[in-house]
Amino acid sequence: MVDVLLGLQWGDEGKGKIADFLTPKYDVVARFQGGPNAGHSLEINGKRHVLNTLPSGIFHENCINIIGNGVVLDPVRFMEEIDRTVEAGGFVEQNLRISYKAHLILPTHKILDAASEAAKGEAKIGSTLRGIGPTYRDKIGRSGLRIGEIFSKDFILKYKQSKERSLALIDHYGFTDFDLDAMEEEFFGAVERLRKYQFVNSEYLVNQYITDNKNILAEGAQGSMLDIDFGSYPFVTSSNTTAGGVCTGLGIAPRHIENVIGIFKAYCTRVGSGPFPTELDNQQGQDLRDKGSEYGATTGRPRRCGWIDLVALKYAIMLSGVNKLCMMKSDVLSGFDTVDAGVAYLVDGNRSTEVGFDYSGSVNAEFVSKPGWKEDITAIQDYDVLPDTVKDYITFLESQLDTGINIISVGPGRTQTIERNI
Repeated sequence: MVDVLLGLQWGDEGKGKIADFLTPKYDVVARFQGGPNAGHSLEINGKRHVLNTLPSGIFHENCINIIGNGVVLDPVRFMEEIDRTVEAGGFVEQNLRISYKAHLILPTHKILDAASEAAKGEAKIGSTLRGIGPTYRDKIGRSGLRIGEIFSKDFILKYKQSKERSLALIDHYGFTDFDLDAMEEEFFGAVERLRKYQFVNSEYLVNQYITDNKNILAEGAQGSMLDIDFGSYPFVTSSNTTAGGVCTGLGIAPRHIENVIGIFKAYCTRVGSGPFPTELDNQQGQDLRDKGSEYGATTGRPRRCGWIDLVALKYAIMLSGVNKLCMMKSDVLSGFDTVDAGVAYLVDGNRSTEVGFDYSGSVNAEFVSKPGWKEDITAIQDYDVLPDTVKDYITFLESQLDTGINIISVGPGRTQTIERNI
């Protein structure tokens, strides 16, 4: 059985916590796309851990964790992540498997990312500057380096060829703010360490687990509205963040997918540029940012905040066939007199309930207001004990989304999670 875990908004929904919470039900957790631009936060025994490339089951002793072929991996950041995860009690050496077919992020990819973003000026997309886009660009251009190449006798030659291609582009941008020698020293040191881990033909391994009736959780990164095809292009990531990415990023046939679990915040956040119809560029938005600690787990950047966008949420549910929902950070809304929800868009004055092709013009949201709640709900573990206003908000969302909310998070900790049998 394969279940899929996806973010349904613009990322930062809380996928790490839910993946960690659900992992005891699974034998395998597998990442299928993205790279170190992910920042999956877990809180275990009161201590916060941030995972960028490692799957979120890495703190569970009896769970195999797979980095699939659809992922791009930066050896330097990856080894730093492994070091802090091992120190925190993660089971890396025993349980981690890495696909030979995942692609390497090279030093010049990170330089090229910075050069390209700088050249865009005010039109920049808000890249995390981790080299993700240039790595996927080389992959699609059939000139990328896959991790399996680190075991090839031609690895240095292939590395140099890729480097020279990127340097030509960097020179075109006139970008000089980098120290490639220092970056390469770090890179090759990390590659040497990386070779000791367990590498696999992950598509065969995953399908063998399916044959053996193992329970597999495919863990997505970023969010559905950042999908390269269906997100708010060009302000998107460079991979498919919807359920379709599972099949190509792990080599799983669609018929093996049983449940698609979608995660969303009780409000909305976004990092970087791009349309955000329900954004609160005012004190309410700052209150959400402060109460929700809405600062990037990976970059530290402040997130843009606003009310929940049900147009975009319905769209994401439709694209991936989501049949179970998890609502995160409901505790952050405690204290607001009213809680609003965007139910339609006003695009240049015309009402729409669809996510359109281009929102470069004037886009505003049509809101429905619901009563807020003042109570502290962070210690509640039973749905029936939640304030009626919270339950009314949940019922309203379920009716709008035509999908049940199975999990309600009332805080960052593992135990601050309410499960419903619906």
